[in-house]
Order: sequence, then C-alpha cells, then structure tokens
Amino acid sequence: MRLLPRSERPTGRGYRERSRFRVRRQARVRDLLGPDSTGIRQSLVALSFSSLTAVVAGGLLAAMTGTLERYPGLLVLVPAAIGMRGNIFGALGSRLATSIHAGTFRMSRRPEALVMQNVIASGVLSLVTAVALAVLTKILSPIFGLDSVIAISDLLVLSAVGALLSFLVLIAVTLAMASRSAQRGWDLDDVNAPLVSAVGDVVTLPALLVASLLLEIDVLTQTLAVVLVVAAGASLWWCRRTLLSVMRQVLIESLPILFATGILLVIAGVVIEHEFAAFAANRAMLVLVPACLATAGAIGGILSGRLSSKFHLGVIEPTAIPGRPARRDLIAGLAFALPVLLLNGFLAHLTSSIFGFESPGMTSLVWISTIGGLIATVLAGAIGYYGTALAVRAGVDPDTYGMPLVTSSVDLGGAAALVLTIGWMGLS
Repeated sequence: MRLLPRSERPTGRGYRERSRFRVRRQARVRDLLGPDSTGIRQSLVALSFSSLTAVVAGGLLAAMTGTLERYPGLLVLVPAAIGMRGNIFGALGSRLATSIHAGTFRMSRRPEALVMQNVIASGVLSLVTAVALAVLTKILSPIFGLDSVIAISDLLVLSAVGALLSFLVLIAVTLAMASRSAQRGWDLDDVNAPLVSAVGDVVTLPALLVASLLLEIDVLTQTLAVVLVVAAGASLWWCRRTLLSVMRQVLIESLPILFATGILLVIAGVVIEHEFAAFAANRAMLVLVPACLATAGAIGGILSGRLSSKFHLGVIEPTAIPGRPARRDLIAGLAFALPVLLLNGFLAHLTSSIFGFESPGMTSLVWISTIGGLIATVLAGAIGYYGTALAVRAGVDPDTYGMPLVTSSVDLGGAAALVLTIGWMGLS
C-alpha cells in the first residue's frame, strides 16, 4: 500500500474528528473482546481499593462486637445489607455501563430521562428490599437454628434506616462513576462492581450502627417501623401506576430476583452468626468477613458486567461451554483473585495489630483469606457466566438479573467457605 505524499494527505477538522472517532471505536471494540492491559490495571486498582475499604469495614465490625452481642440478629443483617446494596447498585452500574457502550447514556434530572428513572427505581428497591430483609431475618433465623433474634420492629428500623442512609451516598458515587466513565472513555464494567462494593462496605456498617442508636427509644422504634412499612407499600403502589416505563420495567424485573437473593443473603448472615463465638474470640477473623466476601463479589460483578455487555452487543452467545471471549474474562477474573486475597489476609493482620484485636496470627489469616476466597471466586466465575447466560436465554435483562444472582450466591458461598476454612484450621 503506497503512502500518499504529505501534501496529498487529507486534512481539516472533519478528517481529524473522523480519525479520532475511529480510534475510539477501535479501542471500545478491543475492550469488549476481552480485558486489555488498561482494563486489567483499572480492575486491579479498583479491587485493591475495595480490599482496603473492606478491611476498614471489617475493623469497624470487629469493634462492634458489644453491639452485636446486645442485638442478636444484627450480624445476620450485616452481609445481607452489604450484599443487597451491591445487588441494587451493581445492577444499576451495569445498566448504565451498557447504555454507555450503546451510546445512549445522558446525564439529566428530568424524571422521564433514562438515568433518573434508574435512580428512582434504585431508591424504591432500597426501601422495599430493606423491609423484606428484616422480615426474612425474623422468619428464617429460627428455621436455621438461630432462636434469639431481636423484635421485628427493631429489625425493620435497622434494615430500612441503614438502607436509606446508604442509598444517599451510593447513588451519588454510582452516578459520578458513570458520568466520569462516559467522559473519559473508561469501561465502567471494569470498575463498577469493586468500587460499589468498596463504598457499600464502608457506608453500610456505619449506617447500621447509626440505626442501632434508634433502638434505645422503644416508642420511636415502633412508630418508625410502621412508617417505613407504609412507605414501602405506598412506593410499590405508586410505581404500578406511574407512566415511567423504564423505572417500572426495572422494578418488575428486579423485585423477584432481589427477593430470591435476599433469602440467600440472610442465610449467609445466619451462617456467620452461628460462628459468632469463634469470631468474637479471634476478632481478626471478623475483619476478614467483609474483605473476602467483597473480593469474590466484586470479581463476580466484573465478570457479570462485562459478560452482560457482550451479550447485549452480540459479541458472545449464551452457550453451554463458554466461548473464547468469555473464557478470557473468566481466566482474568481468577488471576485477579490470588494477589488480592493475599493482600486481604495481610491487611487483616495489620489492622488487628494496630487495634489490638485477638488474632490467630498472620499465616493463619492469609490461609483463611486465600482458601476461602478462592473457593468463593471459582463459584463467582461459574455463576457469573451461567447466571448471565440464563438471563439472556430467558429473555430478561442480564444487567438486572446477572449481578444480583452472582453477588448473593457468592456471599452465601463465601460465608460458607470462610466458616469451613476456619473449621479446617481448628479455629472454630
């Protein structure tokens, strides 16, 4: 191919703009076909930040052992509340990422705009699922052998007030990430799940702690519980009658899967509550709980988000055996896990040393983090692909179904893997 002399080459503003557009389009295609070096770097940075904030949250959880003992059932709500925040806002970020890839993303405050309808839907889902988690905790705890649980009014206030406080922070963070990704050409799928998980870990525990302060006033707690239940019911009634079609569709598709995953999240909390004595005796292990669950959930969220975008754009098909582009994402996700899980164990030991928490030692913490986390990550990869593929085959939005299914299943599997690993090492 002969190069034209410089004097004969096309010039002008229109040509330069077309060239820049072609470069951006080629970069976006490369991003969609598999994680490139930039995507891997973004994911590792986001996962490392998620680990750091999750260990901070774990330190706060370890410092709350007195509150956890005073309010039986609060520990059940911890993974459930954190997981539900990840489900709702991870799915929101995944939907926004798909709209960025498709070129339909626009920031707007108009209620009928795509972004605002998703914001309203996320707020309603936060309130309604919080009420559902409180009810599920009260019903499922005795079934799984946990008889001592606080009153339903207390659980409603803890869950719903914590959810609403978390919503205010998480919605701002998610929208800021989406706007920045659209402006800078970042792939939101690579950073959404870890950063939402990171912020959710840090915000949810203090929100639950603030909500627990309201339990000291019995009359206020009972009145507020009634108000929250009525508000949740009124929100659902209004959503059925609204003309905002996108919001209504998100709610219709989200509520069944969120209620189903809520059951898994509560069971995960019960699994951890059953081992509360072991965690209280070695509070350093309690530091690991949010970190291990956040890492596996974030990696599963990255996989689910990337796969969902590829399914939407026709890059991959929902086959029984993952195709080459899907396998590249799955292998990359497993490769992310090991260094991050080792980091979790080290950070848990460092945090425990700084604050004087009882610890089985750094070696034991690293082993617990690595073994339990790898089991959860393998589970995340399998559910990330097949859950998203199943959603596509069922004709529903994989952005709405894939992320909650992955994170909730991983929370339950991760909690079980963590408890099993602690048992294998003779620390339970």
